[in-house]
Amino acid sequence: MTLAMLLLANTMAFSTARAEQPLQRTDLLKNDIDVAGHEAVQVRVDFAPGVLAPKHSHPGEELAYVLKGTLEYQLEGRPPVTLTAGQSLFIPSGVTHSAKNVGGGKASELATYIVKKGATLVVPAK
Repeated sequence: MTLAMLLLANTMAFSTARAEQPLQRTDLLKNDIDVAGHEAVQVRVDFAPGVLAPKHSHPGEELAYVLKGTLEYQLEGRPPVTLTAGQSLFIPSGVTHSAKNVGGGKASELATYIVKKGATLVVPAK
């Protein structure tokens, strides 16, 4: 009984810690595709209010789809674009970009990448 209660308490503490993260990435899918040396990767990204995903790039294309809330994307060399739930954005390979939750509540995006297999998915900007 004591062991069961300790396990439950640890599980609840872990769930609470994950829920309080300002920026949370959840890996959903990684699979080979017909393009040699490339793979598809899908990730859910959850943003607390006001949180910024700092400037970064990817070793391939990203298709960002806003699931919830309002996100402002800043792509290098372009004016910012604000998207709400149901809207999408194409981010070309290697383009430095950032995303910020500019809405009043939590925001979430579904990011789908077509990237070089085995490469680091998120490359921080220098």
